[in-house]
Amino acid sequence: MTDRKILVVDDEERLRELVQACLEDLAGWETLTAACGEECLQILQTESVNAILLDVSMPGMDGIAVHERLQANSDTRSIPIILLTAKVLPSDRAKFAQMGVRGVISKPIQPATLVAEVAEILGWEE
Repeated sequence: MTDRKILVVDDEERLRELVQACLEDLAGWETLTAACGEECLQILQTESVNAILLDVSMPGMDGIAVHERLQANSDTRSIPIILLTAKVLPSDRAKFAQMGVRGVISKPIQPATLVAEVAEILGWEE
């Protein structure tokens, strides 16, 4: 399944590395990583991806602002976005649902189930 490419955006380096290892080693998907919202937007100017795993809480441009910028651009509007977040209150989930994101994965992530969660949210059968 190397035809699938995911951009992982999170300001925590260890989490980026963990998610990248899970997606590449367990699913065989190609990954790109970005440490911040600005880097995410720069990468998407030259790379095409099948999905984005996007941290909500980042310094500078947070995941909500990144999502808004992606939705405002016709080139990136159709990329499915899965939010990575520790915010799991019902009010947060309601806000995320209104944003039109494809799904939400709660932190701390579970490496053993991450690939299955991402595949289920995106409708990618193993």
